[in-house]
Amino acid sequence: MPGQSLVEIIFLFFFFILLGFAFRIGRIIIFFMVFFFHLFSHDIDSLKKVEELPRKKAPETEGAEQMEEEDHEEDDDPTDPKSKPKEDEKEEKENYFYKRLARHFVSETFKGEKGVSIYNINVTAAAYMPSTKLLVTGYSHGAFLLHEMPEFNLIHSLKISKQLISSVAINPTGDWIALGCADLGQLLVWEWQSETYIMKQQGHFDTMSSVAYSPDGSYVATGGRDSKVKVWDTNTGFSFVTFTEHTSTITGVAFTQTGRALLSSSLDGTVRAFDMARYRNFRTFTSPKPAQFSCLSIDVSGDLVAAGAQDTFDVYLWSLQTGKLLEVLSGHEGPVSSLCFSPSPSSSLLVSVSWDKTLRIWDAVSSAASLTRETVNLTSDGLAVCFRPDGKQVAVATLDGHISIFDPQQATQLLTIEGRNDLGSGKSDTDLVTAKKNLQGKAFNTLCYTADGECLLAAGQSKNICIYQVMEKILVKKYEITQNRSLDAMDDIINRRKMTEFGNMALIEEREDSRNGPVTLRLPGVRSGDMASRSFKPEVRVSQLQFSPNGRAFAATTTEGLLVYSLDTNLVFEPFDLSEDITPKTIRNALKSKDYSRSFVMALKLNESKLTREVYETIPPDSIAIVVQTLPSSYVERVLTFIVNQMDTTPHIEFHLKWMVAIFYEHGTVLQQRTPSTVSVLRSIQKTVGRKFEDLSKICQHNRYTLQYLLALGGTAQKRTVGSIMSIEDGDEEDSDEDEGVDEEMET
Repeated sequence: MPGQSLVEIIFLFFFFILLGFAFRIGRIIIFFMVFFFHLFSHDIDSLKKVEELPRKKAPETEGAEQMEEEDHEEDDDPTDPKSKPKEDEKEEKENYFYKRLARHFVSETFKGEKGVSIYNINVTAAAYMPSTKLLVTGYSHGAFLLHEMPEFNLIHSLKISKQLISSVAINPTGDWIALGCADLGQLLVWEWQSETYIMKQQGHFDTMSSVAYSPDGSYVATGGRDSKVKVWDTNTGFSFVTFTEHTSTITGVAFTQTGRALLSSSLDGTVRAFDMARYRNFRTFTSPKPAQFSCLSIDVSGDLVAAGAQDTFDVYLWSLQTGKLLEVLSGHEGPVSSLCFSPSPSSSLLVSVSWDKTLRIWDAVSSAASLTRETVNLTSDGLAVCFRPDGKQVAVATLDGHISIFDPQQATQLLTIEGRNDLGSGKSDTDLVTAKKNLQGKAFNTLCYTADGECLLAAGQSKNICIYQVMEKILVKKYEITQNRSLDAMDDIINRRKMTEFGNMALIEEREDSRNGPVTLRLPGVRSGDMASRSFKPEVRVSQLQFSPNGRAFAATTTEGLLVYSLDTNLVFEPFDLSEDITPKTIRNALKSKDYSRSFVMALKLNESKLTREVYETIPPDSIAIVVQTLPSSYVERVLTFIVNQMDTTPHIEFHLKWMVAIFYEHGTVLQQRTPSTVSVLRSIQKTVGRKFEDLSKICQHNRYTLQYLLALGGTAQKRTVGSIMSIEDGDEEDSDEDEGVDEEMET
């Protein structure tokens, strides 16, 4: 019986266990345990099979064989919902079981590489494309491999960095491979067939320290502590060039007024000029003595370059055209923290602030022995200085948290803004004082005027950016740059989870176990040893602010990266009533199938200006009325706003007017409600249409006068032509008369 055999197996199992404990024969125990385990599993399977067999009684009557056949037919009846075909049962069983076909060791591919041990290489990311049967694997030493499955043939291999590849993706066609390195902030798109980069993006892998806008506002240059200078496109958000000539922290970047050159200063003792057409370093400025440059500025003409040193306390002037050192401005008794040229074309003033609590006003082109015009004493150490766009005011930020406004021509103080309380402060995990006490050591490190000069932007050792109305000395707006709680000094109090009855857990020093050898301390900044064992928590702060020349945006370099605040909504993806099935692909498919109403509404929901314009201009004029009829009333204002913006940028005036007429005819009752938003849209339409009418009327009048002038010239020329023809005919008649008179005389 199965039950009796099971009891015997269990009894023998425990018997041999006791026997093994008695004689301490470990190998015998293991052997018998494995042996009885197989027997036990075999008996269990047999028990299950016995229970699953149908219990049938022996037939006692005649025709038993017929009854068995009928039973089997009933069991195999396909119309019975309880009965399942055998093929379905096999499929279900196959779905639950997998079999390993092969095992491949790809580490052998990296044998022979210098400085790489195959035992330390791990797979960190992978992606598989079923349609093309391509497998991409990324590894911990920065390489990736492309294999063809299932033969596992190596097609392509490339090493893109020295850091691990954190993510891998393949496009639907299998031609492009996207690779991401989180440690370097690197994104690569590689076309493996042609072995070329489709896109290569990498941010600063350390904190950004400086920022500057190009004169037209289309580019932003940033410098970081990683000794790199990057130039970004403000429309796409991508970096298209990186300069790596510097060897230390970048302290300042600036464009020339023409935008053809970009200059940068660094702690490596050089100021470099880069050509924005050929992307090369064409000038390198140095000082007679080694100096660390902490700030940079360029005058309006683009010829004078000034840089302040933090160790020699001097200001150096060079000529960008010749590359020669023109002057060394001495006078400061502390590190020069900031300097700025006057933006006025008629002025050659240069202002600088230092830790010696002075503001110095220089005349950069003066021929006098001393170029210092004025020296103004400050209330504390000077940290930042900037000119107003018209050059009539100078703002200075000091260590005591004040912002002082001066008149550079008279060297007099106009007003003072006390902004320390507006700056705000948080408490670090290891601080022994409160956030209120910690606020006394905070100050503004960067200043910037708005384009109109009425407001001033200020930021520093805090998570806030403050905007002040200068003349009224009031705080207009405060921006909080981040809510990232992984940064230090974000909150005013320490989290309760880190507090115990014995104090703050963050103040406890963590050391390695001394039983494994000598104890090593984790020192900040150490680059040797296990980098994963050292954790660094940066403190949130803003290093520099820069306002865009077009007055529509400003940029800030922060602990969170480069932040751009703009009034233009096209820089931000802001969908309206979006769902998962609305994508650019589905919109274009609906447009190809001539479903104009659906594609236009979907484009409005996605709120991408380029895609909406594509759908808008593709709709034929005959279908405008039908599209407007199916347009929901909640989209009317958005469509009118879009049309107004398109009228300023595209020449299709009649097409835009047909849209407006159709909307007013169909949704006039909605627009008659005169909500504030509707009134503003209608006013903008009135202004735009009126401006277009004036422009067209001027063009029409000019064309009318031109045509009249051409007709007048044509009439005069015609008259002259007729007159010349008449004179020729008259001359011919006179000649003929004279000939006739001569003939008569001859006859007589």
